[in-house]
Amino acid sequence: MIILPAIDLLDRKAVRLLKGDYNQVTVYSDSPLEVAEKFKSLGATHIHMVDLDGAKYGTTPNMDIVADVAEKTGLFVEIGGGIRSMDTVKKYSDAGVSRVILGTAAICDEAFLKEAVKAYGEKIAVGADVKDGKIAVKGWLEQSDVTLDEFFLKMQNLGVKNIICTDISRDGAMRGTNLELYRELSEKYSLDITASGGVSSIEDVKELRKMNLYGAIIGKAYYTGAVDLKEAIEVAK
Repeated sequence: MIILPAIDLLDRKAVRLLKGDYNQVTVYSDSPLEVAEKFKSLGATHIHMVDLDGAKYGTTPNMDIVADVAEKTGLFVEIGGGIRSMDTVKKYSDAGVSRVILGTAAICDEAFLKEAVKAYGEKIAVGADVKDGKIAVKGWLEQSDVTLDEFFLKMQNLGVKNIICTDISRDGAMRGTNLELYRELSEKYSLDITASGGVSSIEDVKELRKMNLYGAIIGKAYYTGAVDLKEAIEVAK
């Protein structure tokens, strides 16, 4: 299992939101690149980045920062947040980003999703952000009528390979990840699933590892010192 430490971008800084609430922001660094270089020094091979400005407005105000991290660290960088056109996918791909995550667009624009998967294959991942059993969209600000199972089945049928599944209620809350959810999904679907939201202890990492998940994203737990990134990477192997 791959550990993907997270950098969430807002106003060009590395931040964390509590449960996706833009009014509950903690700024951890003014230099996302420095954070990424620290991840690399601790043994990280992959970085999960989210453009929170992009998720809210459907734009790419932090693209140069993401490109900088990809170029200067040489790590596998995946990016999500506001990617709603083929033009944006191409720009990120040309900028050296390894994988692009479609969130809102995967729900609201199936034609775009199909086109992206056809053109870029495994370089496209989909974010399944779940709240009360339904998929949330637009930076988690709106709820769709699509259930998690409907969504996973559809993505599998459309040829999507990698899904990043976030339990919004656990995100940044430091009360453990939703092991039951990931166990159920991993047994039901033949997809590469990345657990996101609430991974807050080495015990969480060990339990997720047992499920043969593709990856686990660690955000706030790293920044607060609750999880030793180096240890988490070793345990996940």
